[in-house]
Amino acid sequence: MELEDIGYNSELENYRKDKNLDAFQVGRVTSEHKERYIVKTADKEYDSEIIGNLRYTANDRTDFPAVGDWVAFSEFNEGKALIHAVLPRKTVIERQAVGRKGEKQIIATNIDFAFIVQAVDRDFNINRIERYLTICHSSNVIPIIILNKIDLINEAYLRDLVEEIQARIKNVTIFKLSSETGEGLEKIKGSIKKGKSYCLLGSSGVGKSTLSNLLTHKQAMKTSTISTSTNKGRHTTSHRELLILENGGVIIDNPGIREVGITDTSGGIETTFDTINTIAEGCKFKNCTHTSEKACAVISAVERGEIDASLYDNYLRMEREKEHFEATVAEKRKKGKHLKKIIKDMKSHHSKYKY
Repeated sequence: MELEDIGYNSELENYRKDKNLDAFQVGRVTSEHKERYIVKTADKEYDSEIIGNLRYTANDRTDFPAVGDWVAFSEFNEGKALIHAVLPRKTVIERQAVGRKGEKQIIATNIDFAFIVQAVDRDFNINRIERYLTICHSSNVIPIIILNKIDLINEAYLRDLVEEIQARIKNVTIFKLSSETGEGLEKIKGSIKKGKSYCLLGSSGVGKSTLSNLLTHKQAMKTSTISTSTNKGRHTTSHRELLILENGGVIIDNPGIREVGITDTSGGIETTFDTINTIAEGCKFKNCTHTSEKACAVISAVERGEIDASLYDNYLRMEREKEHFEATVAEKRKKGKHLKKIIKDMKSHHSKYKY
């Protein structure tokens, strides 16, 4: 196997040389455990940690290595290594960090395609799919929807679900899968391209780990059943892990995501809700919020039934989340600048009275 088989390319190699990192080895982070990282090369894996300088110059946790990153490292003992630099990320899938206002959490990096997995037998939710679509579009990652556990419903109901999705979501590939019978698995395998990186997104219990095991032909990730008391998935995958596929592609399995907080600043919402965005061009005011303005083309379209009311409500909800996140970030930056000014003034004042 070559590094190119798992996503390495000439741009990364040129960067490594330009930054005088070519004295180090290069590998890809396949898992993280409390700031210790498994880094994979073409023929070996290393138990790694970051050097002190990389730790102290980081602005926040997003500057630390994440699963999917390419890193420059040096081996200091058999199977042990130090990470000296994180190479530029092509894409970053992220969400709002749970419980930490104004902060982001990286889900995976350097991803080309995201499999959005939904189980059709339990809490199927188009609103949630649109949230995953938004974080994919914000990251320039191509989304693919997988409807799993189709063996548990009849064909008529499955057909209705697909039609419901297609009515609200345009131009996104949909695969229908039964992890139990294998129906649809070959189509998914056939879509995977050598050298490309994929990740699995979805709630606990929808079958992400089972799918990754089927794709890798081994019990790489632990799986479990749905809780019969709550009908909710158990958190069987406790960490993110990059797995190598037979054809040279890679796939990242993720723990179940219950909260998909929106941080979008890159047009992800506009892409996901392209129908609303297109109709909004007919609004009287350029800064129309599509909530209460007169002559709002979007509100008129909802009233006429041209825009699905549920889609419109989900759009407004995510827009409010985005605005709140951006306001929180702006407030934190303002407080940070104020604190820096206080520290600077204190140092200046102290230096005047040195003896």
